Amino acid sequence: MRVHVIGNVCVDTTFRLDRFPAAGETLNASEHSDGLGGKGANQAVAAARTGADVRFRAAIGNDAAGAWIREQLSRDLDVRHLATLPLPSDRSTIIVDARGENLVVTGASCATAFDPLADSGFVRSIERLDIMVMQGNLHPDATTACLRAARASGALTIFNPSPLAAGHAPPLSAVSFAVANAGEAAQLTGASDPAAAVRELIRQGAGAAIVTLGADGCLVADGEGRIEQIAAPRVAVVDTSGAGDVFCGCLAGCLADGMDLAAAARIAVRAAAISVGRAGTLESCPDRREMKMLMETTEAEKA
Repeated sequence: MRVHVIGNVCVDTTFRLDRFPAAGETLNASEHSDGLGGKGANQAVAAARTGADVRFRAAIGNDAAGAWIREQLSRDLDVRHLATLPLPSDRSTIIVDARGENLVVTGASCATAFDPLADSGFVRSIERLDIMVMQGNLHPDATTACLRAARASGALTIFNPSPLAAGHAPPLSAVSFAVANAGEAAQLTGASDPAAAVRELIRQGAGAAIVTLGADGCLVADGEGRIEQIAAPRVAVVDTSGAGDVFCGCLAGCLADGMDLAAAARIAVRAAAISVGRAGTLESCPDRREMKMLMETTEAEKA
């Protein structure tokens, strides 16, 4: 069973400030740094660190940044499926305040131009019971087409609708597991209450749904609408950027390992809790040793 992550990859520039600037205001950052990022790359690396067999597909530019991205990704992933486009590589600017909250702006030329189905071998590589993971960075038509192709091949699909483009969410009938934070779930469903939102995601067609709640863990709903709340460990928050990606990638890897949804979500919540206690996006993701320990500890608790 493979995990196919389809999405974006970019260079992240992170600025740390005591507070977010007001409109028209200039602030000096206490520190800044460049790193590898992009929701697709973050989720693919998190899944790979669970031990899953991951195939990552994304687009990079034909520039120095693209070459750097390829080299950095090769530390965790097979980079043979990266497409190179005649565009500048994607970039994100992340602003993190003293509370660990973040604001993110992304230039996504490569992501929006990327058509994974242009590779005729892509669909043939998807096998029954594989898992496909997608986010909201690609063109909505490409996202919908990939999810439908995966379902037609008998694969399971995980859709994380972030960033969420108004009016452009794919039909949830092509989604096995919808994973959204409380704000995204409210936008998709019109329900501000997370419990109502997670049920509405299933009513709209998702096979199962998870609404993540930050420090409060997550709500998991199966296809019958039964809801379980999974608590998160209490940690000192340093930086929340990338935590949702750690959750989604870890969830996919654990499902590929044969765990049920609730068990996979418990490990994903704990992995995300580790990430918010560290600075950075991809840099904050638990490494392979930490992921293995989380998986073994959670399985032992279940026994």
